[in-house]
Amino acid sequence: MQKLVDFKLPHFFNYPPYFTLQPVRDTREKQIQLWKELILDYCKTQKIFVIGLEEEFPLFTNHVIERSLTHEARAAFLSALVSEGRAAWMDKGHRKCLILWHRIQDWADILIQFAKDNGLEDGVVTIEEIRSGTESQGTGNLLMLMSYLFVKL
Repeated sequence: MQKLVDFKLPHFFNYPPYFTLQPVRDTREKQIQLWKELILDYCKTQKIFVIGLEEEFPLFTNHVIERSLTHEARAAFLSALVSEGRAAWMDKGHRKCLILWHRIQDWADILIQFAKDNGLEDGVVTIEEIRSGTESQGTGNLLMLMSYLFVKL
């Protein structure tokens, strides 16, 4: 399990009501927006690509205030990311969510630039060749994403 080390949590993380889905529409929309930003920021800084809805995830529990998100709240926040193109469900049961720090088109642009930078744009290469090639050394984030994303696609 990932820990909340070297990550600056927002003030709302210590505010108990934010761990309960809010019934008032405007308040809930603000709550969802805050959680989306937090999830994306945390996943990007910690290099996390997948969140399991049923699994422990550091952001979903605050031991200091003794609060945890319900399954419904977790699903609502992740579904909001999916609807914005910032995440994708990895299975039909919506149990695992691929977190996209960048939108799919942005990742495609990053991959194209990687190919250009490494002289791979005019040839045919497999994902495995890219993954295991010397050009890929030191590009862990890109390789991790490719592993998850291309399996899904």
